[in-house]
Amino acid sequence: MRVVVNAAMSADGKLSTRERTQIEISGPGDFERMDQIRAASDAVMVGVGTVLADDPALTVDDESLREARIERGEPANPARVVADSRVRTPPESRVLDDQADSYLLVSEAAPPDFVAQREKAGATVISAGENRVDLAAAFEELADHGLDQLMVEGGGEIIYSLFEADLVDRLSVFVGSMIIGGREAPTLADGEGFVSSFPELELETVERIDDGVVLRYHVP
Repeated sequence: MRVVVNAAMSADGKLSTRERTQIEISGPGDFERMDQIRAASDAVMVGVGTVLADDPALTVDDESLREARIERGEPANPARVVADSRVRTPPESRVLDDQADSYLLVSEAAPPDFVAQREKAGATVISAGENRVDLAAAFEELADHGLDQLMVEGGGEIIYSLFEADLVDRLSVFVGSMIIGGREAPTLADGEGFVSSFPELELETVERIDDGVVLRYHVP
């Protein structure tokens, strides 16, 4: 399965404020670019922290892009995937509504009653890993469900975990012209951090969009 990470960050590498408050880092041009990547993907993924902070729908905004998907024989919206080891995604979350298929990636430590409740809400639950989600194993199951390209929209914890597991194929980052600051503000890749062996990126293009730049990388 092809994994494409897309994010927007401030010039100092922050995804949001230290209060985890979502702010508008990019503008209309970048929103359109992001919508195009969504429309070209089979599924869109976030970590449960993003669901709890922002309650995103993860659907395609542009009607013409949705219509083009339907003409290709695909659902109007890509599936939604949430990495949620202990099932903290609220049943009423927009990622579990009927606009698209939904998958929850959970660990074996997930409470069975929580799992049953989310399945009742319409989610397909994939269990992989003992205490935290084994992303490589979970992605194999997603591929078995016919998902070939997965777009990952954050947050920093899940992006770090994907790089740690060597699962990222491409990375595109919009860098906005602002400073957010804060030691506890989420960054592009949080987690424990690398200390000796670092994932290498190959810069492919630099494009100015809105009042910022988009950096596109291939991950060898």
